[in-house]
Amino acid sequence: MNYRNDIRNIAIIAHVDHGKTTLVDAMLKQSKIFRDNQVVGDLIMDSNALERERGITIMSKNAAIVYRGVKINIIDTPGHADFSGEVERVVSMANGCLLLVDSVEGPMPQTKFVLRQALEKGLKPIVVINKIDRQNSQLADVIRRTQDLFLELATSAEQLDFPLLYTSAKEGIAVTEPGMKGKDIMPLLECILEEIPPPQIESGPFQMLVSNLDYDSHKGRIAIGRIWRGKVAPHDSVVSVNGDGDINYYEIGEVFTYLGLKRLKVAEAEAGDIVAVTGLEKVSIGDTIASSDMPEALPRIEIGEPTMEMTFGVNTSPFGGREGRFCTTRQLRERLYKELETNLSLRVEDTDNHDTFIVKGRGELHLAILIETMRREGYEFEVSKPEAITKIVKGELMEPVEELAIDTTDEYIGILTEMLSKRQAQLANMYNDGYGNIRLEFRIPTKGLIGFRGAFLTATHGESIMNSNFLDYEVWQGDIVSARSGALVSSEQGIAITYGLNNAQGRGDTFIEPGTPVYEGMIVGLSSRLQDIPINVCKEKKKTNVRSSTSDIAIKLTPPVRLSLEQAIDFINNDELVEVTPKSIRLRKKLLTNAQRLRKASSAQRSIK
Repeated sequence: MNYRNDIRNIAIIAHVDHGKTTLVDAMLKQSKIFRDNQVVGDLIMDSNALERERGITIMSKNAAIVYRGVKINIIDTPGHADFSGEVERVVSMANGCLLLVDSVEGPMPQTKFVLRQALEKGLKPIVVINKIDRQNSQLADVIRRTQDLFLELATSAEQLDFPLLYTSAKEGIAVTEPGMKGKDIMPLLECILEEIPPPQIESGPFQMLVSNLDYDSHKGRIAIGRIWRGKVAPHDSVVSVNGDGDINYYEIGEVFTYLGLKRLKVAEAEAGDIVAVTGLEKVSIGDTIASSDMPEALPRIEIGEPTMEMTFGVNTSPFGGREGRFCTTRQLRERLYKELETNLSLRVEDTDNHDTFIVKGRGELHLAILIETMRREGYEFEVSKPEAITKIVKGELMEPVEELAIDTTDEYIGILTEMLSKRQAQLANMYNDGYGNIRLEFRIPTKGLIGFRGAFLTATHGESIMNSNFLDYEVWQGDIVSARSGALVSSEQGIAITYGLNNAQGRGDTFIEPGTPVYEGMIVGLSSRLQDIPINVCKEKKKTNVRSSTSDIAIKLTPPVRLSLEQAIDFINNDELVEVTPKSIRLRKKLLTNAQRLRKASSAQRSIK
């Protein structure tokens, strides 16, 4: 077996906010990929607007640097388990991985998920403990917990013998021992060259597995992946082999490799290279591109099943079609099915109602990012409350269960334990660092996490962090009763008036301000009672001939509660929807009129009797 000693392919994996993208920035800048006078900024790899806003990596991306004559291909992967499909489809391109761990938080549940994927693929790990410049870093404890994690997940003895480095990605330094004074990131690059094995080269005709797709308005569809065998050049005759074994014949248009963040057009690429090729119209992620002389398929990428579902439907509110460019069933359906080409962990199904589709994903954030992306593209639609996906195994109803980790302080232990016990959570472990900082670990059904994040942030005053990771399917534990109060529901269509909103605020918290257009059935606030309250927020004060000394005093309203998209999805009940448009996020009842809702409630009571 031959090797390409001039190449190293690595995947960088880490939990959200552990400094992964900042470390990639340092590697790109110090490898002199950019000109000295070139302005590149920070978080270079987070090119997507949503990624920059949220400070997380959503899409896997490729970059490359050259160090001591060796090309290091860097695969940046998401740190959130909801985007684990991105990880599963790209780790096959790598021969090794950098596991980045925060010097205070240590390995997190989602780190565990991504590391398991890498070790199962046989990647050689390098552990990097980042943020060593933090005053409260706990290196000894973090190293111990990282070793415990490897003992649990390693598939071979060699994976337990991992090199350990210490970095401050923000300062752009790496050292081999704690306490050493660093000056640059070069010790990490040296370690990559020494520890990460070069790609193996198989003899034979061209063969490549498609791990990612891109699109260019001039070049068309671009297939990205690692060449496993042979060489490829423009105008080569190739075939694509899909999951059903169907073969399509193509001619390669152009071949690109990576340097920095750019694609470089090359005359030829060979086994071990990560390339992007054009000229293949119908290729999909997981397909094999091979020489037409030997059309052999590589093992397909295995993607885990989704755990949560919700419905996407055409906007049926009285304001439907006012604010979006794409509002029809055909446009919504085409967009959802197009998403399946690159979002491998997503599933879309038609329903009996041709205006509604079931969309399944890895979690609330996974689905919320899709909703926000479509909204920014100009789509207008409505979505339902997420539900955990259940299945029948050997005659028993099974539901997904997750591992929930909460980093908090000792003052919030009581309220969090009480809240989670009502959501069928079971405390598995509790760690105390001796300074009042606590980590709680629970096993909780996925349905118990729906709507929990908002209540969690409120209960802990935003001072705690929660993370979850899918574990397995277990026997259904029964329904969870919603503890949410009722809603304030608009009883009229019109424009919200200060006088009407003042009356509404006497019955709960409002979500809108004066001048907001409303319609009957639109949710305008949260009631202080358990039941919904219809209220006329368009009501004006009656004019009389009687003058009062206080008549000119302006009504002062409490500022409305503003719900983000995720908060709105968490907030709604099963009989409610979130109306999403490029300009607005509205909450509404599925049945808009109060008479319809009363009639349905009455028929439900009769059926129970």
